[in-house]
Amino acid sequence: MTITGFALAEPPLPPVPGASVLTVSPQGGHYSEPGIAVNPKTPGQIVVVFQGGGAVQGSATAAFSVNGGRNFNIADGTHPPDWKVAGDVSTAFDNKGNAYLCYLAFDKLGTTSYWAHGAGRNGIFVLRSKDGGKTWDRQAIALKAFQTGKEHGLQFEDEPRIFSDTSSSSRYAGNLYVGWVEWQLTQSVMLFSRSTDEGQTWSTPVQISTHPGLPRDDNGSVGGFGLAAAPDGTLYAIWSDGNSIVLTESRDGGKTFSNPGTALAVGPPYFGEVTGVSRVEGFPQIAIDARPGKSNGNLYLCWSDYRNGDVDVFIAASHDRGRSWSQPVRVNSDPLHDGKDQFYEWMSVDPVTGAVYVQFYDRRADAKNRDIQMTLARSTDGGRSFTNYCWSKVAFDPGGAFLGDYTWLAAYNNHVYGAWTEAITTPEQADKTAPPHGRGAKTVIVVGRADFSNVR
Repeated sequence: MTITGFALAEPPLPPVPGASVLTVSPQGGHYSEPGIAVNPKTPGQIVVVFQGGGAVQGSATAAFSVNGGRNFNIADGTHPPDWKVAGDVSTAFDNKGNAYLCYLAFDKLGTTSYWAHGAGRNGIFVLRSKDGGKTWDRQAIALKAFQTGKEHGLQFEDEPRIFSDTSSSSRYAGNLYVGWVEWQLTQSVMLFSRSTDEGQTWSTPVQISTHPGLPRDDNGSVGGFGLAAAPDGTLYAIWSDGNSIVLTESRDGGKTFSNPGTALAVGPPYFGEVTGVSRVEGFPQIAIDARPGKSNGNLYLCWSDYRNGDVDVFIAASHDRGRSWSQPVRVNSDPLHDGKDQFYEWMSVDPVTGAVYVQFYDRRADAKNRDIQMTLARSTDGGRSFTNYCWSKVAFDPGGAFLGDYTWLAAYNNHVYGAWTEAITTPEQADKTAPPHGRGAKTVIVVGRADFSNVR
């Protein structure tokens, strides 16, 4: 591994309290796009999911921990045997302690970045585990699928993300929700489905976007679905639409949604030039202070863009259920306009303490703005200010790798768990530009643990 970062551009960040970092994926492959979740009924149970294998995309994999993330074991039976590729994975626990794995399955893509053109069979699926991720149901449930690739009106379903309502005060506790992008030949739209029976059946997908996005996986499309469930069961769903983050809400457990409107104007979500990385986006996340009695708890939006020249991470808060938002706060604490990129952020709000956490890839310590470390930022004042901590053991050169389209973060009662992709490069690889198709260096999935129990 090349360690060329940590040039003395500024004083080093303090280490994450109680930090540990471990690799959970096999070695020697191309892994990316992890998700991670904590069981609210048994917080020592952690599930991390990721995609990959011998190619940029491959199997959908789950690993589980029963000791608070101190070690993980790979679960069997999560990759569908009748599909070539299963990826774009995410995971969630419900209020009963069941774990879920959501993924996209397909055999081939259509035209590059124009997936609906020439797409083959594809679909969105969900698997359930009733024992904390150790074993999984034999049969995945399809939310929407084109099983032959020859159906009339064939589209391409993409970027699914699963969320759950675990609040004891919610009328809809236990509901599961999945949103995703459907690529059509002439537009992109945001679809949504819900389950009220532990993921065994799902509602017919409905379109919740009203403004058609462009049909190409690039700026101008819709993308980056996110959802937060308030303590009273109200749902707040977001996505990127052009240079805006749009917001819609549901007050009936996801049966119907309000007309989506612009919450915030932001920079373009796709970044064409981030050195050494094959692809980078700044899709947003939404989270809520879901502590008991906080039915009007703060809502938070987090994203990244390059309004300052280099890429920075931002957060905004709403105290009135998304009707108005604060001015964006810059989460990364390096000097403004220093030419260092921070990207692929993910946000989580601790449901017990209300603390806001954001993790992101960080290049502030490398004078050449190439080597990457993982930074964890924490706010205890409602997102008005953040303390930045270094979470990585060492910096890594991305080596032209596909790091995925996201990282993921979960927090529960002062314990924070992050999942991200790291490239494994040699000195020879580090000097090369990104290879064709963005395959680049081999990668691993890393899980970081943090403990803020003794930090005020």
